Amino acid sequence: MAEPGGGDPGALLSSGSERRCRARLAAAGRGAAAAAAVLVPLCSVRGRPAVLFTLRSRRLGGPHSGDVSFPGGRRDPADGDAVATALRETREELGLALGEPSVWGQLRTLPDRQGLMVAPVVANLGPLENLTLAPNPDEVAEVFTLPLAHLLREENQGYTHFRTAGRYGYTLPVFLNGPHRVWGLTAIITELTLELLAPQHYRRKTVVPARHRSA
Repeated sequence: MAEPGGGDPGALLSSGSERRCRARLAAAGRGAAAAAAVLVPLCSVRGRPAVLFTLRSRRLGGPHSGDVSFPGGRRDPADGDAVATALRETREELGLALGEPSVWGQLRTLPDRQGLMVAPVVANLGPLENLTLAPNPDEVAEVFTLPLAHLLREENQGYTHFRTAGRYGYTLPVFLNGPHRVWGLTAIITELTLELLAPQHYRRKTVVPARHRSA
């Protein structure tokens, strides 16, 4: 299927797909105010559309240490908006200076495990081979990519069911069979990104949390 958004992995970062995604994100609005932001880095690797992830350094400590994540963090007073936060954090974590033209828009704000509202900012880095990344070892242990074709395959999609007070509580997505398991807030954002890029091919099977989940 060559139609943008129809599920052809090779077309998902095309100019037509970009126009559609930008329009959809602009129409949806930015939602609730966010205290933090992450960048969702779309890219291509040897011509194959992909998503770039980081593995957070254990030097950071705290509940997110060692997790798969996207570049991001808390908003600084000097940041004009969530986009500025996401771009600044990407520069600090990966040594990558992106301009706002790379940004397609912002997905809905989401709560992390502590209830902090996080704004996911979608951007296209372009061909990864043309970039020089300089990960900050104090924040990033590893950088890796997963092809969109991999993420869209059902055999690489899983779900974790959580119980609350002895009964079923909620379900969160997980993406499997890559170098690291993608779960938690990063998996939720990945799911929303796939739904944005390939709406005719990917259907979210979970309910996006509107408030803090204890997991």
